[in-house]
Amino acid sequence: MLDHLAPARRRVLLGVAGLVAVLLVGTAAGLLLGGEAEVEPVAQDEPGPVLLVPGYGGSTSAVDVLARALEDAGRQTEVVRAPGDGRGDLRGHAERLAEAALRAVEAGAPSVDVVGYSAGGVVARLWVDELGGGSLARRVVTLASPHHGTDLAALAGGLAPEACPEACRQLAPDSELLRRLNAGDETPEGPRWVAVWTADDQTVVPPDSGALEGAVAFSLQSVCPGLRVAHADVPRVPAVAAITLAALGPADPAVPDDSVCTGPEALSR
Repeated sequence: MLDHLAPARRRVLLGVAGLVAVLLVGTAAGLLLGGEAEVEPVAQDEPGPVLLVPGYGGSTSAVDVLARALEDAGRQTEVVRAPGDGRGDLRGHAERLAEAALRAVEAGAPSVDVVGYSAGGVVARLWVDELGGGSLARRVVTLASPHHGTDLAALAGGLAPEACPEACRQLAPDSELLRRLNAGDETPEGPRWVAVWTADDQTVVPPDSGALEGAVAFSLQSVCPGLRVAHADVPRVPAVAAITLAALGPADPAVPDDSVCTGPEALSR
C-alpha cells in the first residue's frame, strides 16, 4: 500500500504509525507488539543528524561536551532531553527520542544517528525495539550503558526502595524491562550497533554490562591501554569523541586503533 512512496517518507509513516499505536494502547500493548513491525534499514552512505540521549536523572552536562565535539567535526547534533526529572519510566524518554527522530526525517534528513550515554543507551534500544527506530536509525552508539543492568540499582532497590524510582528499578539486572530487551536479539535489525564501556566504571557494575551481543563492542582500555575514565567522564574525554566520530563515519563500524586515543584531532591528520 505504501510502495508508491519514497523510502524516507515511507519510513516516516511507518514510524508514526508505530508511535501512535504505542501511545494509544499503552505500554502493555507495546510490549506485545515490540519488534514485530517490518523494518526497512536506511542507507549507510548518507549520515543524518546525531541525536544524543543523556542518562539517568536527565542531566545533559556530559553529553553537551560530546555534542560540541561532534559539531566541531561538522556533525549536526541535538540533545534529546528526558521527560520530568529523568527518573521515570525509560519508555517515556524513548518516546521523546522517537519524536525527535521523526522530526528530523520529516525535515529532510535521510536518517539519524543516535548516541546514548549510560541509561540513554537503554533508551535507544527501547526506541529501536518498540517504537520503529530500526527504520530511521543509521547507527546507534552506546556509551557505558547498563544493558544487562547494574548491581547498584539492585542494591538501591533492596536497601532503600524509596530512593530507587522507576528508572532505577528498570536498570536492575533482573528487571522486567531488561529481561525483555535481552531475551531475543540484543541488536535488532536496522542500525549498525556499537557498544563502548570503561573498565573503571563504578556506576555500571559490572562494567561489561555495557557490552551488546551483535554489536561492535569493546572497552576503552582495550583500545587505549592505561586510560582511566570514570563513568561520569565517559562522554567528556577526547578519546570517546574520536571513537564516536569514527563509529558514525562513512565506513562500517569497527574496533578502532589507538589513533583515537589522542582525540578527534588525530582523525584529521
